[in-house]
Amino acid sequence: MTHAASTPAIPSSTEELASHAPHTDGAGVPPLRGTVEAGGSLAEFIWFRTGGAAQWLVRPVDVADLSSFVGALDPAIPVFPVGVGSNLIVRDGGIEGVAVRLPKFFARVGIEPGNRVRAGGAAMGITVASAARDAGIAGLEFLRGIPGTVGGAVKMNAGAYGRDTSNILIEAKLVLRDGTVETWPAARLGYTYRHSAIPEGAIVVEALFEGMPGDPVAIGAEMDRIASEREASQPLRSRTGGSTFKNPEGHKAWQLIDEAGCRGLRIGDAQVSEKHCNFLLNMGKASSADIEALGEEVRRRVKEKSGVTLEWEIQRVGKA
Repeated sequence: MTHAASTPAIPSSTEELASHAPHTDGAGVPPLRGTVEAGGSLAEFIWFRTGGAAQWLVRPVDVADLSSFVGALDPAIPVFPVGVGSNLIVRDGGIEGVAVRLPKFFARVGIEPGNRVRAGGAAMGITVASAARDAGIAGLEFLRGIPGTVGGAVKMNAGAYGRDTSNILIEAKLVLRDGTVETWPAARLGYTYRHSAIPEGAIVVEALFEGMPGDPVAIGAEMDRIASEREASQPLRSRTGGSTFKNPEGHKAWQLIDEAGCRGLRIGDAQVSEKHCNFLLNMGKASSADIEALGEEVRRRVKEKSGVTLEWEIQRVGKA
């Protein structure tokens, strides 16, 4: 069965947004047709609702805008892409340099021949999974269980329910730190468990996924099952950062944490979830330092109890 694209492919030209006039905040960064916010708050939107500000928070209008901006940016200034912050601790001292947040222009999703789905880097996993379902494309259902953006999923090889991003990715379009726009085949990303070889400062602006023919009803049922299972087992309505530690080979992180007596453990307003031990929570006024210190205490207790060293899955960035 052939399905027409639900939206056009994501353009890299500036035609649709040419009316935006370039501007800068005058604080040492190049002109941008999008927005440049000095001291931009990250705690307003990252899931933990903690942490310091970005030196500059940048929202480009399209790929060309982003490419020209980072290409003209002093190479000594670090660039950090941030999505919805669902798996992120921003330390209380904030982020030096430029934090790039892709706006809605980068959230487009379209269907292509060959059971393929093309998605912008800012598209949410549930949006991609839903578009695939409506087009009768199976194999992307697990994205329903990933609460972040396509860019983050591609970069960290996000996965759930037995599948990883590497299982479905065909290629990814990147804006490199020098402003170059390149499309990398999946094999070039060097995927391992929750890791890729995407260079520091590079931003995933688009990804092409491939599934297989499927029945929309069956696909929808699987997505509903995933949603129900997440609701039952994870603290989805809390201020959290998602899965905190990687599962060590042969182990489940949550089980090791539970066996080490860490369920419900607190440092200030930071708490190990009682519902799912591999989730840390901000119970009200926790600082990022509290949350990170709690995670390190969990790692210490697990190592002492089981001899296993837990590795952080949550990305921790910025200054203490």
